[in-house]
Amino acid sequence: MVSGNADCFDSFLLGTVSCTLFLAVNGLYSASDDVIELTPTNFNKEVIQSESLWLVEFYAPWCGHCQRLTPEWKKAATALKGVVKVGAVDADKHQSLGGQYGVRGFPTIKIFGANKNKAEDYQGGRTSEAIVDAALSALRSLVKDRLSGRSGGYSSGRQSRESGGGDKKDVVELTDDSFDKNVINSDDVWMVEFYAPWCGHCKNLEPEWAAAATEVKEQTKGKVKLAAVDATVNQMLASRYGIRGFPTIKIFQKGEDPVDYDGGRTRSDIIARALDLFSDNAPPPELLEIISEDVLKTTCDAHQLCIISVLPHILDTGASGRNSYLDVMLKMAEKYKKKMWGWLWTEAGAQSDLESSLGIGGFGYPAMAAVNARKMKFALLKGSFSEQGINEFLRELSVGRGSTAPVGGGAFPKIHAVEPWDGKDGEDPT
Repeated sequence: MVSGNADCFDSFLLGTVSCTLFLAVNGLYSASDDVIELTPTNFNKEVIQSESLWLVEFYAPWCGHCQRLTPEWKKAATALKGVVKVGAVDADKHQSLGGQYGVRGFPTIKIFGANKNKAEDYQGGRTSEAIVDAALSALRSLVKDRLSGRSGGYSSGRQSRESGGGDKKDVVELTDDSFDKNVINSDDVWMVEFYAPWCGHCKNLEPEWAAAATEVKEQTKGKVKLAAVDATVNQMLASRYGIRGFPTIKIFQKGEDPVDYDGGRTRSDIIARALDLFSDNAPPPELLEIISEDVLKTTCDAHQLCIISVLPHILDTGASGRNSYLDVMLKMAEKYKKKMWGWLWTEAGAQSDLESSLGIGGFGYPAMAAVNARKMKFALLKGSFSEQGINEFLRELSVGRGSTAPVGGGAFPKIHAVEPWDGKDGEDPT
């Protein structure tokens, strides 16, 4: 097993782009292994629509724990071959699939049993023996359930809407009468499926659409909604939007003409598009002044990366100068809002211990550092504190380039409670 390169920025800081070394071998597994590589393209067919029991590892190639698990996972897959399916998802590459199953850290192992829509977390050991034992235990439970008639294994859910198949509780059924009130006059984003009850493709889509609706509702807090229109009944709507084939999916956003959705029809495809729509319409992240330890900790713990700026003292810039720096940060926060990073600032000297831990140390203001609080690694802006300079810095982060250093002391230092800036010019105490 090859360990991660300490100079590879993304392995410590972003965790979003695989190192060049790992790109060359396409993750941690190959076609010669008994581990089945899973992606958003094949996950639904291989796992969700399967009668088999599955153990699925969600990993990132740069993750040291994942690298150590790899040989054990391969051994377990070989031992369980023909008995239990063992798969792996590069959740760094396929973030939508990891997000769909609530993956927050690596490696995460899920057991997909009789009810594929309710995967169980694997909490056992990381040896091949422990993995095999857990798989056989889960398999024994599945077989006993089938024997008792409690679970007949996976049902494809491809019943027609009239039969009540599938859990469609989060799919909004729309009609000629309710459409405008719900969709056209809404501030939310709507993905609307126009279907016909007799349409085979619509029946195939139904369980995917229903499952995606629930996940999208949760992840976007209801800001993106999935709906369905029976176009054979609501012919005014079908005519209004030129529906000529089924299913047709259209995206509605306030103040814009509807556009066709032309992506994949698996749950993961639909969720990924919905989350893109959500981030496109979401406001930029809030720019917070570090006035307490809670502000720093809450922001950096909640985001994969937090961008911290140290601005010159108010006596050196005045309010207009400071606001110009804050405007630059706000523009960059808007530009990179899809990354869902945290954005913070402090005045030079207000948090001197924090400055020192990030290698800023009392000079060169304004300064900026990008920090991964989980890894306690940071990178410094080397270019100008301008839209162009910061954009180049953040773009480099996005593609896994740049150098990092450990946060001094291995943890954030003590943060001093300070009064928030009042928006005014400073007063010289002398």
